Amino acid sequence: MAHLTVPVIGLVLCFVWRLVRNFVVSSPLDKIPGPPSGSAISGNMFQFFNPNSWKFVDDVIEIYGPVAKCHGFDGSRILHVYDPKAMHSIYVKDQDNYSREEKMMSTFGLLLGPGLLATQGPVHKKQRKMLNPVFSGAHMRNLTPLFYDVANKLRTVIGSQVKNGPEDLDILAWMGRAALELVGRGGLGYSFDALASESHNEFAQAVKALKPAMNRTPIVREVARFLPYLGPAWFRRFLLRLIPIAKIQRLKVLTDALNKAAQDIYLEKKAAIEKGDADVLHSVGEGKDIMSVLLRENMKASEEDRLPEDEVLAQMGTFILAGVDTTSNALSRILHLLCLSPDVQGKLRAELREAQEQYGKDIPYDQLCALPYLDAVCRETLRLCVAPLVFHPIAMVDTVIPLSEPLRCTDGTVITEVPVPKGTTILLNLRACNTNKALWGQDACEWKPERWLRPLPKAVEDARIPGIYANLYVLRILSLPQMTFISGGYSCIGFKFSQLEMKIVLATLVSNFHFELSPDKPIFWNFAGIAYPVTSHKSSKPEMYLQVSLASG
Repeated sequence: MAHLTVPVIGLVLCFVWRLVRNFVVSSPLDKIPGPPSGSAISGNMFQFFNPNSWKFVDDVIEIYGPVAKCHGFDGSRILHVYDPKAMHSIYVKDQDNYSREEKMMSTFGLLLGPGLLATQGPVHKKQRKMLNPVFSGAHMRNLTPLFYDVANKLRTVIGSQVKNGPEDLDILAWMGRAALELVGRGGLGYSFDALASESHNEFAQAVKALKPAMNRTPIVREVARFLPYLGPAWFRRFLLRLIPIAKIQRLKVLTDALNKAAQDIYLEKKAAIEKGDADVLHSVGEGKDIMSVLLRENMKASEEDRLPEDEVLAQMGTFILAGVDTTSNALSRILHLLCLSPDVQGKLRAELREAQEQYGKDIPYDQLCALPYLDAVCRETLRLCVAPLVFHPIAMVDTVIPLSEPLRCTDGTVITEVPVPKGTTILLNLRACNTNKALWGQDACEWKPERWLRPLPKAVEDARIPGIYANLYVLRILSLPQMTFISGGYSCIGFKFSQLEMKIVLATLVSNFHFELSPDKPIFWNFAGIAYPVTSHKSSKPEMYLQVSLASG
């Protein structure tokens, strides 16, 4: 392993140099109040990012307010922020002052290639320019029949399991399988999972295992930011193969499987489009899936706008990784909340059945989007159960962040804007922003879908949180605080896709089944980038059992 010596020594020296520099050099952020460092090496990061971080994060919110200085790895200062004016500055007004989070881009670039999650600047803008029309409302309308086909298969298989009476089912597992098939059918024109009782698709198994494997190898994220200094991508992949750590090699095997399958799908679709082979092109996605549309548009684009092949391929893995757990966990959360509020579940079922009587079992796109209570249930869940913490970009220049309210510093001075040195990382607390009692009222932390059936508090509209404006209700599929989907140039490009998936699955399941808490399987939500349910505080296995029965009437 001698060939690894120089790169490893280089990484260690780089880390030590940053550690010493950050502890020796003072910063204008040192006077910002915040929690003490939990460790000389990891700072507050293990306190922020572990399955039971809820209390620590809530204490930071309660004690230090909308802006606090925290400690990162290698002694760096990190700003924990949920002040709405600060967020508007970071995401919208002054977004050019910030770059994307270094570790995230490097990790996704290493594993999936130069897709949307791994690029920034002109390359990212060019990708979004090509992809934005593909995710338009018009294309979402075309995907509605495909989504209903998947949802109805899910209804059939669940129905077969509860036809003789109530059964405890792992709803998270079923939502994960459905979300994967929805992304496959609607995103790639590929069927991962027929939603029969068992699934043996190797590609599907690799996709399902990828995110947990990433969560089990945080060292990859920490090391990834140094990798650009080690040469071109092919050399970095070569080095990765030499690391004698089983979890890292497992991650490599899974990403290789994902990338190989994505390449096979891409080449088949590209050949079909070039030959005009309608049978191949329409075999799964009917030519309406995101990748088929993207490939056709990319082939027609000018040389200046056309995406290179490696960037198109990278989008495929990005769609899968970004689109499965987010949707499946959000659907699971909604069904859990409906169990906790049977009256809401009853009202939602009544609205859905009334619409089905009028428009048919598969409620058409426009009518589905217009259902107010379904809309309110989805909005409220995504407001309350957003990803807790998001690493936003590092400041590219010395800049300032304006504040909604004055901040008293540790030296007694009062400031109305925070000086941010170049290189500072911002930790955005989306959940804290969406549950800020100063904006939403004293019931901000309660799940109340009805709040969306009346005008929002004036404080919310005045706060200028990115995505929350006077024209909030313009979004037809699902209007909600788009802080949930980030904002600005790096906002979630697939939010309409995800929202349509959620509405169709909920409309199909809630109208047919009654959901209750399992008497034997408690539910706890582990803190994570995408919070996930487990059946024990000591468990890390994602699962969520609900008692499911056929709905009466």
